[in-house]
Amino acid sequence: MRIIVVGGAGAVGRAAVAALSGRHEIVVAGRRSGSVRVDIRSADSVRAMYQEVGRFDAVVCAAGDAHLGPFDAMSEAEFGVGIESKLLGQVRLVLLGRALIADGGSFTLMSGYIFDDPIRGSSSYAAANGGVEGFVRAAALDLARGVRINAVSPGMAEDTAEQFGRFNPGRLPVPMRAIGAAFARSVEGWRTGEIIRAWG
Repeated sequence: MRIIVVGGAGAVGRAAVAALSGRHEIVVAGRRSGSVRVDIRSADSVRAMYQEVGRFDAVVCAAGDAHLGPFDAMSEAEFGVGIESKLLGQVRLVLLGRALIADGGSFTLMSGYIFDDPIRGSSSYAAANGGVEGFVRAAALDLARGVRINAVSPGMAEDTAEQFGRFNPGRLPVPMRAIGAAFARSVEGWRTGEIIRAWG
């Protein structure tokens, strides 16, 4: 398969690439790195990415920003970062790619543990993650040509535990291999409309 991994240079994206690259052709796309540049907040940028890549069988997204900070001081613009980037950015990949992807292809988006088990200051992340999960479940009912869609919900990734561990007392880091395997299950398996949780 020819698989586009958006955000493939980040911690979670690298895990997905590592899990898939031995068996498939990987095209890494990102805002600042990768063989193809894309900003998922821009429809024009996403269209340009698909045009540059050409034929593809799957899209994996491990990208999307949100704001982490106290809710009582959060502005509407800060809250909206998660909606505009992590939620709508990933939805945009599907909306603009659904007519281009190969028959029987798949989209794998990224949710996150904060939807199920939020931490303080995470309302922007939680709203975006919840939106992604709801979108995946509903879109799976309507996608044509055998195209599948799932989301991976990684826990606190081992490679980011030093950065985020202080916000997550008592949370065990998830090995990067386990996160990569969750993406492989989505891309190479048969499931659709599912949330694959890569954490305990």
